[in-house]
Amino acid sequence: MSYLEFFGVLTGLAATWLSARAHIISWPVGIINVLLSFWLYYQVHLYPDMLLQIFFFITNILGWWRWAHPRAFEADIKKQLKVSFMKPAQLTRTILMAGAGTFLLGNFAGRLHEWFPKIFSAPSSFPFADSFIMIMSILATFYMIQKKIECWIIWMLVDITATVLYYVKGIRFYSLEYLVFTGIVLFGFLHWIKEYRSYSSQPT
Repeated sequence: MSYLEFFGVLTGLAATWLSARAHIISWPVGIINVLLSFWLYYQVHLYPDMLLQIFFFITNILGWWRWAHPRAFEADIKKQLKVSFMKPAQLTRTILMAGAGTFLLGNFAGRLHEWFPKIFSAPSSFPFADSFIMIMSILATFYMIQKKIECWIIWMLVDITATVLYYVKGIRFYSLEYLVFTGIVLFGFLHWIKEYRSYSSQPT
C-alpha cells in the first residue's frame, strides 16, 4: 500500500461520511480526494476511473456552491439546500442512461491503448465494469448535488462493484474503502430520509 493510496482512502472516507451527514464541508474534502485518486488510477491502468476524477473535481466545486446557495423555496433552516426525492421520469432516464453509457464507454475504454498507445501503454482493465462505475458515479454525483435521496441507492451499486473490482486489481486498501463506503451509504440513505421527514415539523 502506497502513501497515495492511504491518504486517498482517508480523504474519501471523510468526504463520504460528511456527505452522509449532509455536511457542506464534504465538498472541499472531496476535492483533495479527487486529486489523489486521479494519479492512483493512472498508475493501475483504470483509465475510466482516472478520467472520472476530472468530472468529480468540477462537480465538487458545483456541489459546494449549490448546497450553499439554494433558491428560497429549496432552503432548510440552515439556509442550505433541502433533500428531496426524484420524480419517476428522472428514475426512468437514469436507468436508460446507465445502460447506454456503460455500453458506449466500455467499448471506448477497451480501445484507448490502441488509439493512444503513448499515453495508455496497457489495455484498460475490466473496461465495462470500470465504465459502469464511472457512469453510475456521474449520475449519483449529479443527484447528490441536487440532494436527491435516491443518489444513495446509485452509490450502493457503485460501491459494491468497486469493492470487487479493486480487490481483483490488487489495490486492496481501496477495495476495503469501498466496502466501508457501502455501510456509510446505507447510513446516508437513512439519514437523508430522516431529514426529509423532519421538514414537516419545521416552521415555514
